Amino acid sequence: MADYEALKKRVDELAERDWGEPGLEARVRKLATEGIPRKTLNRDEILANREQILDRVQRRAEEYNFVLKNCAKGTALALLEEFGLGNMEIVRALSPFPGFGGTGWMCGGVTGGLVALGLYFGSDDVLDHEATGATIGAAREFLPRFEEELGSLLCPTIQEEVIFGRYMDPAASEENMAAFAMAKGFEKCGIAPGTGARLASSLIIDSMA
Repeated sequence: MADYEALKKRVDELAERDWGEPGLEARVRKLATEGIPRKTLNRDEILANREQILDRVQRRAEEYNFVLKNCAKGTALALLEEFGLGNMEIVRALSPFPGFGGTGWMCGGVTGGLVALGLYFGSDDVLDHEATGATIGAAREFLPRFEEELGSLLCPTIQEEVIFGRYMDPAASEENMAAFAMAKGFEKCGIAPGTGARLASSLIIDSMA
């Protein structure tokens, strides 16, 4: 069950964080120019440094959400960078996914996490049904964990119960977006991509054990 008191404390901390925006922008531009570096994952090293990796991925997802102004892209980029998955075109394809196309449905922390799980557990062979099954299995673990952590998979409920006390619906109008930014929405909403990226990372790492 979601610990709303602890969640709101985390939201307040995000609101007051010094983000160092120029440095974040430079990091993202480097990834956009040079691509996501490929990695040979060292199982033993990753398992030995599990908590450090989870903390790093969570922090980067929060940061990328803030600088990209997009929870789905922020979640996915942190995961793709950490595990050497995919490319920046995949991140670009997630542009309309915050609140599931701004409709107020699935949170971008969920969709970005699912994309990364698909890349990790899936296969280059599109006819590899066993790999497809593995991605679905990972998703069926990820989704209830996210819901348990934040109380919902849906953007409006998370905004109302965890972040703002109400649903701000930033995609509805320019006025709503301005109000969302004024309420430090891009800072505070980092809690969702941070949570999604951490949970997806934990599934990836635990699968190595």
